[in-house]
Amino acid sequence: MYDFLIVGCGFAGAVLAERLAAEGKKILIVDKRNHIAGNAYDYYNEDGILIHKYGPHIFHTNSEDVFRYLSRFTEWRPYEHRVLGSVDGLLVPIPINLTTINELYGKNLTSDEVTSFLASKAEKRNPILTSEDVVLNAVGKELYEKFFKGYTKKQWDLDPSELDASVTARVPTRTNKDDRYFTDNFQAMPKNGYTEMFKKMLSHKNISIMLQTDYKDIIDVIPFRTMIYTGPIDSYFNFCYGKLPYRSIDFKFETFNQEIYQETGTINYPTSNLYTRITEFKYLTGQKNSKTTIVYEYPTADGDPYYPIPRKQNQDVYNQYKKLSEEHPNVYFTGRLATYKYYNMDQVVAQSLALYRKIKNQEIYVN
Repeated sequence: MYDFLIVGCGFAGAVLAERLAAEGKKILIVDKRNHIAGNAYDYYNEDGILIHKYGPHIFHTNSEDVFRYLSRFTEWRPYEHRVLGSVDGLLVPIPINLTTINELYGKNLTSDEVTSFLASKAEKRNPILTSEDVVLNAVGKELYEKFFKGYTKKQWDLDPSELDASVTARVPTRTNKDDRYFTDNFQAMPKNGYTEMFKKMLSHKNISIMLQTDYKDIIDVIPFRTMIYTGPIDSYFNFCYGKLPYRSIDFKFETFNQEIYQETGTINYPTSNLYTRITEFKYLTGQKNSKTTIVYEYPTADGDPYYPIPRKQNQDVYNQYKKLSEEHPNVYFTGRLATYKYYNMDQVVAQSLALYRKIKNQEIYVN
């Protein structure tokens, strides 16, 4: 008899498996895929280059608790990600900063002057309800169309005016020369990769792992007391309120017989090409190799569910599923797919640590 059946071997499930196993609980963790680590899974390709199977995963957090927790399972390589955007024939920093404005407009503005410049361009919106509102309110129509409109349409297959404000609110506008993509206090990559970190996380003797396994095939065969579910919540309830929409990504990898392909980790293509961005893995990993591998990202409606689409009508459907989930006290729903919310990796870890504390405090283990 297992104390917990955990569905999903990504961050949400693995953190809870590790924490509960350390408390003496017997854990069975299952995943449909043939590997652990969820979308963070990385591996060495045939040229010996460490790549991320499901696109670039760059770790950053402001939570010392989360960073300290994961540090039990990995050493870190300090890494601050930088992104350039291909705009008007130039490669300029993203998020928009002082350098971006000066290079695009051929100016030499100071921080104070660029604040006034952006204010002169801004089109004030009140209330701010959509992603379009967020950007127009901050930088105006011209920069909105250069950086955001086309990229957002490719990524979501929706106009920014149709998307919740949270999508573009994630990307700040800066009036200094800080060209880091993230500004979190802790920015680093697992020294030996994510998969190695997950292996250590799941190495406790109380944890059993079953891969290439649909939990529905075993729930009536293998006894357990409580389920933790990190998959799509609509699937759990057999889509009784309809299918929740997601965006997926078609990843195309290419290896070149040269040390470096591009001048920074990621280059975005807001207005050109069918792909949204190209990422070169060696920047992320610090690996030395005479060859280099890049990945193109082509957003698509079909494929694995990656990005919940933040629109009010979708949230309304999710809320119906959430209400239904409350009628299942023997199942905990957690993670990006089970809560239909776009979380960064550190947020998923924090959510699972919080759920672990809740379970521990409740000390409710159904017999």
